[in-house]
Amino acid sequence: MKTTREVNKTVTGIATTDGDGVPLTRMIGSAYLEMLDPFISLDIIDCEKAEDYIGGFPAHPHRGLETVTYMLNGKMRYCDSSGLSSDINAGAVQWISAGKGVIHSQMPQQNTGLLKGLMLWINLPGAEKMSEPNHQLAQSNSIPLEHRDNQCTLKVIAGSTATGTNGIIRKKSLKPIFWDIQLSVNGYFEEQIPYQHTAFIYVISGTLCVGKKRTLLYDGQLAVLSSGEKIQLTTSINTHLVLIAAMPLNEPIVRAGPFVMNNREQVDQAIEDYQNGTFI
Repeated sequence: MKTTREVNKTVTGIATTDGDGVPLTRMIGSAYLEMLDPFISLDIIDCEKAEDYIGGFPAHPHRGLETVTYMLNGKMRYCDSSGLSSDINAGAVQWISAGKGVIHSQMPQQNTGLLKGLMLWINLPGAEKMSEPNHQLAQSNSIPLEHRDNQCTLKVIAGSTATGTNGIIRKKSLKPIFWDIQLSVNGYFEEQIPYQHTAFIYVISGTLCVGKKRTLLYDGQLAVLSSGEKIQLTTSINTHLVLIAAMPLNEPIVRAGPFVMNNREQVDQAIEDYQNGTFI
């Protein structure tokens, strides 16, 4: 019999700002949940007022990690030091492997309305920290969509489902899962997840019961899941969530802001390279 994942811990995050003063809720990367290997941070943007978000996230560097931006509402433009420019529209996902170095910006392309999305940082294995940067962008209409009989719709951004739907983001060594799940009234979702994967749920809206213990989650909560081979979710109301998982690295981490490396010398080198203009 396959073991079912249960809720190990719930967090509601802390209010903070980043970029040019953009208000965020930090779910991973705070004192309440410092890290969840291999996930380094998770920020939720949820701003109604343009004056709060219009400054966006001006040019800044990264090395040694991947950054994932999933837009729920609104639009941002991405530009980086390689000359790449692209729009991250509502429903789109952008997956950047910074590798040995990238300098990029993400700036809102709207003056009114809701700007809402998830910004996730994922650690890279030591062997890939100095790899060439890589950019993957998928707009909403290109992300595989799976409709299930049990009041469930599933956007498969990364990973593969038991029915054979493959995510748009592929060829990642940590074998990530990133599923956007929408459950209608009396909806039910069950799937297999590799036992060794670190996994969490973030509830975007609605309420949710998790596992055989039927632990109740509310909108705005993140739940760290126990080990197990499958996940079971039920709800009595319309509910929207993301399920994210990946293989843990179990490697040492030394971090200085946007640089995430394995030791102090590597971090010092990243800072020196950036300051000397030889970062990429």
